[in-house]
Amino acid sequence: MTGTTPLVEMKNIELAFGGIKAVDDVTVDLFAGEVVGLLGHNGAGKSTLIKILSGAYQADAGEIYVNGELATIRNPRDAHSYNIETIYQTLALADNLDAAANLFLGREIVTRFGMVDDDAMEAETRKIMGRLNPNFVKFSSPVSALSGGQRQSVAITRAVYFNARILIMDEPTAALGPQETEMVAELIKQLKSEGIGIFLISHDIHDVMGLCDRVSVMKNGRLVGTQNVDDVTDDEILAMIILGKNPERN
Repeated sequence: MTGTTPLVEMKNIELAFGGIKAVDDVTVDLFAGEVVGLLGHNGAGKSTLIKILSGAYQADAGEIYVNGELATIRNPRDAHSYNIETIYQTLALADNLDAAANLFLGREIVTRFGMVDDDAMEAETRKIMGRLNPNFVKFSSPVSALSGGQRQSVAITRAVYFNARILIMDEPTAALGPQETEMVAELIKQLKSEGIGIFLISHDIHDVMGLCDRVSVMKNGRLVGTQNVDDVTDDEILAMIILGKNPERN
């Protein structure tokens, strides 16, 4: 974690659906080069909270600060303008296209004659993938032929190439085997080293303990608490999730 001003701070966020508060006065923050895990049962409010940051929802109350300045995020385009990118569990990749085509989908590099420059796009993809995941070699394969970890690599690379500084990752290791999970873990470590801040939504306590610096636990729309991962045990995190109880310290 670097710096004293958070990359992003969500303060006193509230959002209700039909009179029921999905997010109730929640405050969380994220620093450069840090991974903050968001944990909680289904319906705890963690995904709703993060959708407010990504611009999918608008909060009823509260404020969002990016680099210490008040931000206005009404839609995903606004979020992108603040260098906030979201990688959903579905990844939103075009299965029939290769890595480079996915990376530049909707933002293709064109020649001076207006033609799509496939060579330039592949060269750029190789350059950034070489930085983030040097073991990636399947540049000509459609992403449908890639493993789960390789698909995550493509989605993460796309976000980082377009200047993400705040990355939201939704269950990034769900349904991945141990080797694939390790691949994603290495990617996350690389992103941290480049000063990118990551909100990681997960149900897996072991993933969070291994990948995160801090963990924020939500229950019934409220924030139970935020703890440094090094200061708590798996059982204490579990108690926060199930009982809504912060660890007791002597």
